[in-house]
Amino acid sequence: MTTSATTIAAASAAATPSMPSSSTPVSQAGTAGQALRNEAARLLRRLLRNPLTAAGVCVILLLVAVALFAPWLATHGPYAQDLANALQPPSAKHWFGTDEYGRDVYSRLVHGARITLYIVALVTVIVGPIGLVVGVVSGYFGGWVDTLMMRITDIFLSFPSLVLALAFVAALGPGLDHAVIAIALTGWPPIARLARAETLSLRNADFITAAQLQGASSLRILTRYIAPLCLSSVVVRLTMNMASIILTAAGLGFLGLGAQAPLPEWGAMISEGRRYMLDSWWLVAAPGAAILMVSLAFNLLGDGLYDVLDPRSE
Repeated sequence: MTTSATTIAAASAAATPSMPSSSTPVSQAGTAGQALRNEAARLLRRLLRNPLTAAGVCVILLLVAVALFAPWLATHGPYAQDLANALQPPSAKHWFGTDEYGRDVYSRLVHGARITLYIVALVTVIVGPIGLVVGVVSGYFGGWVDTLMMRITDIFLSFPSLVLALAFVAALGPGLDHAVIAIALTGWPPIARLARAETLSLRNADFITAAQLQGASSLRILTRYIAPLCLSSVVVRLTMNMASIILTAAGLGFLGLGAQAPLPEWGAMISEGRRYMLDSWWLVAAPGAAILMVSLAFNLLGDGLYDVLDPRSE
């Protein structure tokens, strides 16, 4: 019995020091999470320190809020026609006037924010990963891989984005989804070029060489080291590209190749109102001002992100 008690006591004493080690990863994870939150808060403070960037952020947040709460913010149905009140100027009942079918321009503008945000988000989700993958793979491997991918990229870059988007939409047919695909097909080459340039400056770095000597695979190096370091530049470029996405979508809608009637897309609204713009200026002024403000806001946000994420600005 004495021997058994001694054995149990020894086992308990041996197990006691191991308890702090089991809680160490939890404390380290908490410390890392706190450091990440502090860094995010610091970057946000630097981002909002610039008045122009703060104004751009406010406009974008307003766009998101309008898109989310469009049914409650709209005073009329976006498709409700009232021919007796067609082409009415702005008033207390119709804040931005009515169009040729008597539809409330303000309500259509509010619901059009959803379409604009849908186009911007979907194109960005498609363009970002494609451009990043093509760029880092091309820059890291070089040789015939780089030559092949960059020649394909050059073919896309040799045409103006709107002209190339028009060609794709003409082949696919008019429609909102086809416009999104066309804009995405013309938007990835600049991202790929930027990611490739960043990768070329990183692939011969000392930490990449050390990872290669330790036996890290090319996939691990690309996903764990190179791609994360390219993300800041890609995010800035994507933010600035959002303005051109909005303008391209509005151009396609204006030409009748994007969103089709009666969808309240801002470019299509300008196209419908241009026939009456001399007498009913509000038909083009309201959606035109919305396109201008949102495009400018994304450009201001991109400039602010560049100042914050650029390591040379420290």
